[in-house]
Amino acid sequence: MTTTSLSLDLLTAPITLAGLTVPNRFVMAPMTRFRSPGGVPTPEVAAYYRRRAENGVGLIVTEGTLVGHPSASHETTVPRMTAGAAEQGWRQVTDAVHSAGGRIAAQLWHLGSEREGWSWTPATMAVSDIDTIVEAFAESARVAVRAGFDAVEIHAAHGYLLDEFLWPATNQRTDAFGGTPARRAAFPAAVVAAVRAQLPPTTPLIVRFSQFKERDYAARIAQSPTELAALLEPLAAAGADVLHASQRRFWEPVFDGSPLNLAGWARRITGLPAITVGSVALDRDITHQDRLLTGLDQGEFDLVALGRILLGNPSWVHHTLTGNPGEIHPYEKSHEDTYF
Repeated sequence: MTTTSLSLDLLTAPITLAGLTVPNRFVMAPMTRFRSPGGVPTPEVAAYYRRRAENGVGLIVTEGTLVGHPSASHETTVPRMTAGAAEQGWRQVTDAVHSAGGRIAAQLWHLGSEREGWSWTPATMAVSDIDTIVEAFAESARVAVRAGFDAVEIHAAHGYLLDEFLWPATNQRTDAFGGTPARRAAFPAAVVAAVRAQLPPTTPLIVRFSQFKERDYAARIAQSPTELAALLEPLAAAGADVLHASQRRFWEPVFDGSPLNLAGWARRITGLPAITVGSVALDRDITHQDRLLTGLDQGEFDLVALGRILLGNPSWVHHTLTGNPGEIHPYEKSHEDTYF
């Protein structure tokens, strides 16, 4: 089998996740766009996501949507997943994506103590605060279901609130939510369980996690497969259906002595389907294409997420699958200022 035919066979094969059939293995990774004034998605947002769906992205994961609690973020143009106007705006988005034959997941997000240009002094969360935030995630999941989303993703990566509990550098607690890896996973697992309880059985729950942080690329939540297992197994037991393993470079092994990347270890540990992501495509061609196809072929991971290349190329999947790489614009930083 040639590389070209292998790529088409693997990348265009449908996959069923907890009852949801996704038409191919391409996922749009979440990327904050600051285009929702007052936290409300606009018709422009609906058109933005529809364009990716009609050009072949199998599953779209929205930009991070803020749960309905004042501590989630101070940003005013990041969308929220709350009842009322935001819910109505998201219904327009899901309708637009579905009309193009696409599938779309809502990513639920709380920034935690991560703040840019904001006076903020992190404080230890009381158990009552933890309970309140768990319910905020649950309520946002209920809104997402009413708004017509096909799946929900919990953002537990990149140094934000849930990841702050997973990472020992930020989790200095001495109670049931800190210390051992299993205790560090207790709060994220509670969020997973609460969100799972709000979703229909055929609505997949995805959990995104990472080793690196937005401000620390060398950070690690786990130093070994054993430690990673102690963090991920509670999330799987709580009801996660898919793990979205965020890496800077998908082709890099995550632990010494094994070629597996982060998604590969997530799948090996839990048995759950895994999404790989991390500089998959920044030019006209897939980066380390042979590594990607081998990983899919051998069951190391199941889906492939694309981020920045889709900003300036909403038709990237279509052009790639139809053999028209000349129509693709290599990623440039300026694409982050575009919105079409």
